Amino acid sequence: MAPHDLRRPFKRAAISDQQRRRDLTLQRQVQSRRDAQQHARSLASTVISLHLQQNEPEPDIELEPVPESESDQQQELSGNFSKDLDVRHAARLRGPEVRKWFARQLMLPEWMIDVPDRLSQDWYVFARPAGTRCFVVSSNGTTVSRARNGTVLHRFPSALPNGAKTRDVYGPAQSYSILDCIFHESDQTYYVIDMVCWRGYSLYDCTSEFRFFWLNSKLGETGACDPPSSCHRYRFSTVPVYNCDQSGLCSAYSQAGPYFKDGLLFYNKHAHYQTGNTPLALVWKDEKCSQYVIDTDSKGQVPSQQQVVLELQDDGKLITSDDPPVIFGCLDSDFIHVSALLPGNLLRFAIGDGQMSFVDGKLERADLHYLGKSNRARAFADGYSKIMFQHFARHSPLKFDDLLGSICSSDDQQNKPCEVEMTG
Repeated sequence: MAPHDLRRPFKRAAISDQQRRRDLTLQRQVQSRRDAQQHARSLASTVISLHLQQNEPEPDIELEPVPESESDQQQELSGNFSKDLDVRHAARLRGPEVRKWFARQLMLPEWMIDVPDRLSQDWYVFARPAGTRCFVVSSNGTTVSRARNGTVLHRFPSALPNGAKTRDVYGPAQSYSILDCIFHESDQTYYVIDMVCWRGYSLYDCTSEFRFFWLNSKLGETGACDPPSSCHRYRFSTVPVYNCDQSGLCSAYSQAGPYFKDGLLFYNKHAHYQTGNTPLALVWKDEKCSQYVIDTDSKGQVPSQQQVVLELQDDGKLITSDDPPVIFGCLDSDFIHVSALLPGNLLRFAIGDGQMSFVDGKLERADLHYLGKSNRARAFADGYSKIMFQHFARHSPLKFDDLLGSICSSDDQQNKPCEVEMTG
């Protein structure tokens, strides 16, 4: 039997701890609260005003600055920037640090290694649009979109609150909104997949269930979903979000839509908007709902061996971008010196015929072969879940039938099979 025909279980308890981390993440978000309003204000100000290029014009924005404390100054001088940098620090960053800052502000899904518990009760699912993930901020008569590496996609007038100087706005003059979007190039549309802040009201500490309700209730009221006009250059649109029962999963997977799909996104209904990687949002792909399931090289070809990007540490260890990171190997000091490598470098490796081995559910070793430094545009190393998803995609993929089979159906659903045309 060919490797890709092997049937795999829904759970890989000996390899994956995603469910344990999902439970811990839900517990932590109940136990710990942060100043979400200030975080949203800082993010909005940074997206609007951060200089990434010398010829980038300075917008007219009047978000209230925050006094800088002595501890902040000491942190800046020491070069130790925290995960939740605010605009005062981010405005001083350049190059890789800017890319890292912006990438950390988005909620980044893990890759689905195994099917979550209570998938049909506690999760939403929707088809992810193919395109550029970005933040869109409207404030003080302008709208700016920035990709996850910090570069400006567009600066434009919009029908979002305070998004254009030519439109009448209601609400406080200094209110701002932040949307988590994917820009779909072919139809020049921003598909909104999440709402972070609306008219100055932070939604960071609101559940996905509330954020999706608020998004669908508020976005259409502004006219932002109307066709483009002189004061509304790009169209915005929501994506259909389904309860992850059999019917919703089949709809997200098979129904045609206005955009090209790039896999399915699963959001836990109780999850807050958590910056950085989170196991409470998951991405899954197969060949029928995504053009790219297995990673390709710079020429768009699938390499014969799986490739991974890892970060080099001071002691030579090679780690993933997870918190805490997973150690995949270690480079000899002589090799590091000869290759002129530095701590923090992102390095590309191929996983050889030795593959990866596990002991008691933990990675013991990986057969790594050094290929060179990664593309400079990258902000982070690969996450453990992505590496494992790519590994399974080559050898024992988690299939759509596995997702359907894991759902606890209602009596009606058990008696009525889910008919789905596998057209992608």
